[in-house]
Amino acid sequence: MVASKAIVAAALAGAATASVIPKSNSIENIKSGRATIQQVPRTNYRSNGALSMYKTYLKYNTPIPDWLATAAANSVGADPAKFKRDEGSATTTPIDTYDDAYITPVSIGTPAQVLNLDFDTGSSDLWVFSSLTAAADIDGQSSYDPTDSSTAKLLSGYTWDISYGDGSSSSGVVYTDVVSVGGVTVTSQAVEAAETVSSEFTEDEDIDGLLGLGFNSLNTVSPKAQSTFWYNALDSLDEPVFAANLQHQAPGTYDFGFINETFADSLTYTAVTKLPGYWKFTSTGYGVGDDFTTDSIVGIADTGTTLIYLPAAVVKAYYAEVSGATNSVLFGGYIFDCSATLPDFVFGVGSSTITVPGDYINFVSFALC
Repeated sequence: MVASKAIVAAALAGAATASVIPKSNSIENIKSGRATIQQVPRTNYRSNGALSMYKTYLKYNTPIPDWLATAAANSVGADPAKFKRDEGSATTTPIDTYDDAYITPVSIGTPAQVLNLDFDTGSSDLWVFSSLTAAADIDGQSSYDPTDSSTAKLLSGYTWDISYGDGSSSSGVVYTDVVSVGGVTVTSQAVEAAETVSSEFTEDEDIDGLLGLGFNSLNTVSPKAQSTFWYNALDSLDEPVFAANLQHQAPGTYDFGFINETFADSLTYTAVTKLPGYWKFTSTGYGVGDDFTTDSIVGIADTGTTLIYLPAAVVKAYYAEVSGATNSVLFGGYIFDCSATLPDFVFGVGSSTITVPGDYINFVSFALC
């Protein structure tokens, strides 16, 4: 979760890794109006706490403390000066080989072109590498070719240009085309075909683009913002819901149009504030082990990161229960003996609590915990 006013210099983390599932085996059609699609994490994931925290500060446009810039730079052997940023200034980030993201197969066009996209509830653009992308910007990614799709239509005069907080960016032109996620199909979805992408995306051969699941207000298409896949699919779904079930060290799923019966009895509901376009909610408090503290903490449900970001006081309370844990400026977070037993972390949502097992919080990086 993200603190209501700023992202603080602390995080609890749970890394996830798994084997990539072939595209042809990753889509499961349930029936018309509902679908489950299997997502998998990247093949080259390597945990890096300082760099992950740095990227999240950037994503939410929060000034970077000097200690975090230094820790992130040290973690990849780069110049700390390149990581420092004042609010509103341009950002230069290094090639990122440690990012964590899940990829999901999506069918675009007629006949279908299958691309692996990063589903991101923290943004609202569906953009892809394309046949229009500069050759120098492509390094192993699959690309969408609108000339190979009989249903592709160019939106003349429409462009898009998106910059993510981690310093990555992409831009290009806009088509409408058929897009299918599992068994859910939108026949006229805005597909943003990249002409240029930044090096962060070029270096990441696993990801062929992004599919934003935030609210429409975050969409960057000009002169008129376009609706997300999720918004366009609403009328065709059995129920106006989607669910992200991201697993630890195993493939998870995205469900559209229904709630999996396996989880139905354990669900809880809480109000969402969509401004300025994120899935924002208020947690009722937190707990370490058996102790629970009531406290209103505003957070954002963001599938663009696998970490939980919390106010410094909350993180301090957690690591006070971990033997030998110290807050290291050098490494940009708490470090402790890898053999230490970590307590569970609990946070409140609505009338329920959600438990993050202590084993998930051991975010090993460079042989340190």
